[in-house]
Amino acid sequence: MASWGRRSSGMVHHIKALSKVELRGKAGAMKGGWWRYPVQPGVASALVPRSWPCVNTMASLFLVQRFKSSLPQKQVEDDDGDQDLDFPGGKVAYTSEMKFISGSYDKRIPCYRVLGDDGELIKDGSDFEKVNKELAVKMYSDMVCLQIMDTFMYEAQRQGRISFYMTSFGEEAATISSAAALTKDDIILPQYREPGALLWRGFTLQEFVNQCFGNKDDGGKGRQMPVHYGSSKHNFVTVSSPIATQLPQAAGMAYSLKMDKKDACVVAFIGDGGTSEGDFHAGLNFAAVMEAPVIFVCRNNGWAISTPTSDQFRSDGVVVKGQAYGIPSIRVDGTDALAVYRAIRAARSMAINEQRPVLVEVTSYLVK
Repeated sequence: MASWGRRSSGMVHHIKALSKVELRGKAGAMKGGWWRYPVQPGVASALVPRSWPCVNTMASLFLVQRFKSSLPQKQVEDDDGDQDLDFPGGKVAYTSEMKFISGSYDKRIPCYRVLGDDGELIKDGSDFEKVNKELAVKMYSDMVCLQIMDTFMYEAQRQGRISFYMTSFGEEAATISSAAALTKDDIILPQYREPGALLWRGFTLQEFVNQCFGNKDDGGKGRQMPVHYGSSKHNFVTVSSPIATQLPQAAGMAYSLKMDKKDACVVAFIGDGGTSEGDFHAGLNFAAVMEAPVIFVCRNNGWAISTPTSDQFRSDGVVVKGQAYGIPSIRVDGTDALAVYRAIRAARSMAINEQRPVLVEVTSYLVK
């Protein structure tokens, strides 16, 4: 307590000193515990704290760089004589024409798919790489198994045997194909309807039932609501009831993988309804700025639980939201298992090799 009191009084001293310091002096000179550095020729030196009571030297250096990057730059001229604004983030061209950018594209973003309406392989323009028979059979058998489990558990919930359950009818391919494209070292943060990913990784039917009934064999010791699965063994973070809270967490986890130079990424699932939460935007922006290797997978069924997307946003679905944060994005047919598999594999390669986030919108129908 006494230590914190000394730190607090020290911070107050710094704040008071800041109000008295004048923006003058030579670059590199130190005065009153503050560093000076030149911003532009002829412009007063900026001041940044040399060291805060609660912050180490490395944090102070980061603070210096943050101040530098946030200061606006003066206008410069290109070789052709046109003036540009050299602003943080890159040069911005001037124009004498007042024009608002459109709130939407003339055409909707296309949806990537590999299979046609009748299940035939689309050959024209397709860059699909065939999967082996073993992988294809496992993907199919796990989708069938998930449907059967959902049927039994949903009926158990309607009979009052368990208090809560959420099915994945219609979205089996979106989650199981995504899991198939990952490695066991990749960390999955689910929302509600991703038991297929856990099933793919080896979570048994008995373990699913144990969790939903909250019995003595439940890994969570009955402390969670039904369908709030989790397994550290399978790198599957426990489901959290609040919507979209896992997205900022995913950005932080991915950044830790980046710092440790791991050959792995984080995959965070969300529904279209979750994009209306503030955590969705915070998570994407955090990941983009920190260049974290994370894949955001949004299952867009058009209705969330009961609210149509037309009542949630005016944008062209979810895929265009990534562009606003500087995140490469793609829209994929969520009923096409092979297209989802191909897209997530490509997204994983991009996230790890380029060390950046990726947004994948998976269109699907939630059958109730």
